[in-house]
Amino acid sequence: MNSLIQKAKECHALSKPEIIRLLEDNSINEELFQSADKIRKQFVGDEIHLRALIEFSNICSRNCFYCGVRAENKNIERYRLTPDKIIQLAENALKTGYKTIVLQAAEDMYYTAEMLSDIIKEIKKNDTAVTLSIGERSYDEYKILKDAGADRFLLRIETTDKELYKQLHPNMNFENRIRCLKNLKELGYETGTGCLIGLPGQTINSLADDILFFKEFDADMIGLGPLIPHKDTPLKDAKPDGFWLSLKVLAITRLLMPDINIPATTAMETINPEGRILALQSGANVVMPNVTDEFHRSRYEIYPGKKSVDYTKLEEKFKQINRTISKNKGFR
Repeated sequence: MNSLIQKAKECHALSKPEIIRLLEDNSINEELFQSADKIRKQFVGDEIHLRALIEFSNICSRNCFYCGVRAENKNIERYRLTPDKIIQLAENALKTGYKTIVLQAAEDMYYTAEMLSDIIKEIKKNDTAVTLSIGERSYDEYKILKDAGADRFLLRIETTDKELYKQLHPNMNFENRIRCLKNLKELGYETGTGCLIGLPGQTINSLADDILFFKEFDADMIGLGPLIPHKDTPLKDAKPDGFWLSLKVLAITRLLMPDINIPATTAMETINPEGRILALQSGANVVMPNVTDEFHRSRYEIYPGKKSVDYTKLEEKFKQINRTISKNKGFR
């Protein structure tokens, strides 16, 4: 097993059977995590890139089985932030020292490409990068947003198992998801994707396919984390036991894609008090503190118990693991 890890470190390539072996064997977890951390240090350094996350709408047209803001959930107070409010939150974050603003929302078509374009242009008057995470749109809409100055786009595939994707995403289309990712890449976005780990029906085989998809697609950033069941979703009775497997997928992804950006996601810390630090010590190099105001942040409940990040304590916490906060925008 150690020879497989060594191969991944040196060649940044593994076959599907080799990835499966690493995912299945928990006796080598520590070696795997330490190796991913060394590759992270070698290729992207010790700086941690902070992205200021603004969740500007929890109104969704989709019904993904795992998501608390799904359209059919009637037990949630819905909201939309005005353009002025979004811009104000972004400017406040930039004054604090952030170099990237992440505009994230449920799939809410109220915000047209033209409306979002105006918001992006206003934010880009400052020296900042802008990441979008707003779901599936047309090529023309993505182009309008890119022309307005958007730099990055995160669109998680969630699973590359087509049958599982179909089960979890009613009235959605796997091929269209792929089309969106290809469009984003073609338009010159730094393109991110990722997967959810611990889904009912998910197999080690399909997780290996996910990792190989990330590499074949040559994604610029990968966001992944464990399923945390929400009581108002069809997966409410699922077992939240995907933490260590998520960490392994993260580590293998880092070994195979040494120079990409990988966030230590909030879900990691929500399920394990030390989850974010463990992720940062297993290949991650990005943290996304939520700068949405508390009233709206609590209503963007994709999963329950979301942990917040105290910006003022981050530097001290990172120093404990010999890491520093980056002062640049953190492009791949």
